[in-house]
Amino acid sequence: MGKRVIKEIISWVMIFGIAFILALIINRFVIFKVEVPTGSMERTIMTGDKVFTSRLSYLFKDPKRGDIVVFPLPDDEEIDYIKRIIGVGGDKIEIKDGELFINDEKIIEDYILEPMDKEDFGPVSVPEGTYFMMGDNRNSSLDAREWDIKFVEKDKIKGKAIFKYPDFSWLNK
Repeated sequence: MGKRVIKEIISWVMIFGIAFILALIINRFVIFKVEVPTGSMERTIMTGDKVFTSRLSYLFKDPKRGDIVVFPLPDDEEIDYIKRIIGVGGDKIEIKDGELFINDEKIIEDYILEPMDKEDFGPVSVPEGTYFMMGDNRNSSLDAREWDIKFVEKDKIKGKAIFKYPDFSWLNK
């Protein structure tokens, strides 16, 4: 009977060990979660929301305008940001009278919280292989308009936000 118990314990340890290793691999190479610390993406993603992000989204295709992505801040790569891609390589970005223009075309953005009240910006041309990022809550977003390094390179994008999930803290009560 003692050998049977030891075999059972070893099998459970192996199961938990394999599950732990798989979780590490999935987190490192497939998906990861981020918690949004600020209101810069509000209305789309609220402060404190948790978002699953896919590391594989851009393995075989390029990011596109409108994607919400996680990347290190170009001015300080120790800090991760989550923002929306507004401009892709070759685009001309300009803000006039609180309106966004891409390639001289006014863009209607139904996801922004309120009209922009910041000063005019640009025009700037987005270099090939880079992206121009802005938050959806334009009046409270520290984004490419404010950064010294205005553009994010494709290989710096850590992943694409795929969905936000609820806070299950009520389970702890």
